[in-house]
Amino acid sequence: MYGSIKYGREKYGKKLLTKKEVELYRPDLLTYLPQFLRDTKEFKVLDKVLGDELALLSLQIEDLVKQCFIDTATWGLTLWEKEYAVKTDINKSYEERREVLKAKKRGHGTVTRNLIKETAEAFSGGQVEVIEEFKSYCFIVKFIGVKGIPKNLAAFKDMIDTIKPAHLAYDFKYTYTIWDFLTEKGVKWDNNSSWNDFKIYE
Repeated sequence: MYGSIKYGREKYGKKLLTKKEVELYRPDLLTYLPQFLRDTKEFKVLDKVLGDELALLSLQIEDLVKQCFIDTATWGLTLWEKEYAVKTDINKSYEERREVLKAKKRGHGTVTRNLIKETAEAFSGGQVEVIEEFKSYCFIVKFIGVKGIPKNLAAFKDMIDTIKPAHLAYDFKYTYTIWDFLTEKGVKWDNNSSWNDFKIYE
């Protein structure tokens, strides 16, 4: 469902533009002409045709520049995924695909505690703590900036498996709301409530 809606306005990888979007970028070419030529039928037709083409050109240039950056790329994400050897999945949102790419980009080079921390924060969108347990050859990724399980955790696990040394194991810890916090906030519990409704209460 997402793919058909999100990508439904694209053709050959390019966004199909609405008339309103084109009008925002359309130059008024008649202002460059002397007054006696502005009112002629021929120049009004030229203004309409050439103005539309110049508007489309401006929009396409702007759109092309956006594809040069992971944070703003849309149809260009496929090219970024090819560059970083990431499998393209159009069922994922643009944001989820960008998270994978940014983490993959950060994952190049020597794997350090800080690298794992930055990668985890790119996926979760919040603060993360990485706890190293040298004796047991493992590390724990503790999500403290967001409550509950991050939505893109499966992709994050794949990324960790890709960048971490093979001999290290890992685990996750999540932050949830405790009952005392809800009581202090005056949150009411009723017969229609479940703990799932409150465990990630901000």
